[in-house]
Amino acid sequence: MREKARRKQLSAVARPEAGVYRIVNSKTDRALLGSTRNLGSVQGKLDFARVTNTPSALDRRLGDDIRQFGLDTLSVEVLEVYDISPGMGEAEIKADLKALEQLWRERFDPARLY
Repeated sequence: MREKARRKQLSAVARPEAGVYRIVNSKTDRALLGSTRNLGSVQGKLDFARVTNTPSALDRRLGDDIRQFGLDTLSVEVLEVYDISPGMGEAEIKADLKALEQLWRERFDPARLY
Protein backbone atom coordinates (compact mmCIF):
# COMPACT_ATOMS: atom_id res chain seq x y z
CA MET A 1 0.00 0.00 0.00
CA ARG A 2 2.82 2.39 0.80
CA GLU A 3 4.40 1.83 -2.64
CA LYS A 4 1.11 2.68 -4.36
CA ALA A 5 0.84 5.98 -2.49
CA ARG A 6 4.45 6.82 -3.39
CA ARG A 7 3.83 6.13 -7.11
CA LYS A 8 0.71 8.32 -7.01
CA GLN A 9 2.71 11.13 -5.39
CA LEU A 10 5.50 10.89 -7.98
CA SER A 11 2.97 10.79 -10.80
CA ALA A 12 1.36 14.01 -9.57
CA VAL A 13 4.73 15.76 -9.40
CA ALA A 14 5.77 14.62 -12.88
CA ARG A 15 2.48 15.61 -14.55
CA PRO A 16 3.14 17.89 -17.55
CA GLU A 17 1.51 21.30 -17.76
CA ALA A 18 -1.55 21.61 -19.96
CA GLY A 19 -2.71 24.81 -21.58
CA VAL A 20 -3.00 27.14 -24.55
CA TYR A 21 -0.03 28.16 -26.69
CA ARG A 22 0.83 29.83 -29.92
CA ILE A 23 3.73 29.32 -32.30
CA VAL A 24 4.67 32.75 -33.62
CA ASN A 25 6.49 33.56 -36.85
CA SER A 26 8.63 36.63 -36.11
CA LYS A 27 8.89 37.57 -39.81
CA THR A 28 5.17 37.56 -40.61
CA ASP A 29 3.70 38.04 -37.11
CA ARG A 30 1.30 35.20 -37.88
CA ALA A 31 0.67 32.54 -35.26
CA LEU A 32 -0.62 29.01 -34.91
CA LEU A 33 -2.90 28.84 -31.87
CA GLY A 34 -3.51 25.55 -30.09
CA SER A 35 -4.10 23.74 -26.83
CA THR A 36 -2.50 20.62 -25.43
CA ARG A 37 -2.21 18.45 -22.34
CA ASN A 38 1.57 18.79 -22.58
CA LEU A 39 2.90 22.29 -23.23
CA GLY A 40 6.50 21.09 -22.99
CA SER A 41 5.97 18.82 -25.98
CA VAL A 42 5.20 21.81 -28.21
CA GLN A 43 8.58 23.38 -27.48
CA GLY A 44 10.15 19.94 -27.78
CA LYS A 45 8.72 19.46 -31.28
CA LEU A 46 10.05 22.85 -32.38
CA ASP A 47 13.48 22.07 -30.90
CA PHE A 48 13.49 18.67 -32.61
CA ALA A 49 12.50 20.22 -35.94
CA ARG A 50 15.37 22.71 -35.67
CA VAL A 51 18.03 20.20 -34.64
CA THR A 52 17.09 17.65 -37.28
CA ASN A 53 15.95 20.16 -39.91
CA THR A 54 12.64 18.29 -40.06
CA PRO A 55 9.82 20.80 -40.52
CA SER A 56 7.35 17.92 -40.83
CA ALA A 57 7.57 17.50 -37.04
CA LEU A 58 5.39 20.62 -36.80
CA ASP A 59 1.86 21.38 -37.94
CA ARG A 60 1.70 21.42 -41.72
CA ARG A 61 -0.06 24.79 -41.75
CA LEU A 62 3.34 26.26 -40.88
CA GLY A 63 4.97 24.59 -43.89
CA ASP A 64 4.93 27.44 -46.41
CA ASP A 65 6.36 29.94 -43.94
CA ILE A 66 9.00 27.46 -42.76
CA ARG A 67 10.13 26.93 -46.35
CA GLN A 68 10.21 30.68 -46.99
CA PHE A 69 11.61 32.00 -43.71
CA GLY A 70 13.12 28.97 -41.92
CA LEU A 71 12.55 27.34 -38.57
CA ASP A 72 14.51 29.97 -36.65
CA THR A 73 11.72 32.51 -37.19
CA LEU A 74 9.35 30.43 -35.02
CA SER A 75 8.97 30.62 -31.27
CA VAL A 76 6.55 29.11 -28.75
CA GLU A 77 4.58 31.36 -26.44
CA VAL A 78 2.54 29.87 -23.59
CA LEU A 79 -0.66 31.89 -23.28
CA GLU A 80 -2.30 30.13 -20.36
CA VAL A 81 -1.53 27.15 -18.15
CA TYR A 82 -4.54 25.01 -17.28
CA ASP A 83 -4.59 23.31 -13.89
CA ILE A 84 -5.84 19.74 -14.20
CA SER A 85 -7.48 18.70 -10.95
CA PRO A 86 -7.14 15.12 -9.73
CA GLY A 87 -10.13 13.08 -10.75
CA MET A 88 -10.92 15.02 -13.92
CA GLY A 89 -11.88 12.82 -16.84
CA GLU A 90 -10.21 12.96 -20.24
CA ALA A 91 -13.35 14.30 -21.94
CA GLU A 92 -13.67 17.10 -19.40
CA ILE A 93 -10.02 18.11 -19.81
CA LYS A 94 -10.31 18.14 -23.61
CA ALA A 95 -13.49 20.21 -23.49
CA ASP A 96 -11.96 22.72 -21.07
CA LEU A 97 -8.81 23.08 -23.17
CA LYS A 98 -10.87 23.64 -26.34
CA ALA A 99 -12.97 26.26 -24.55
CA LEU A 100 -9.83 28.06 -23.34
CA GLU A 101 -8.36 27.92 -26.83
CA GLN A 102 -11.54 29.43 -28.25
CA LEU A 103 -11.44 32.27 -25.72
CA TRP A 104 -7.86 33.03 -26.74
CA ARG A 105 -8.74 32.76 -30.43
CA GLU A 106 -11.26 35.57 -29.97
CA ARG A 107 -8.48 37.88 -28.75
CA PHE A 108 -6.49 37.62 -31.98
CA ASP A 109 -7.16 38.91 -35.48
CA PRO A 110 -8.21 35.83 -37.50
CA ALA A 111 -6.15 37.11 -40.44
CA ARG A 112 -3.01 36.78 -38.27
CA LEU A 113 -3.69 33.11 -37.42
CA TYR A 114 -2.82 30.07 -39.51
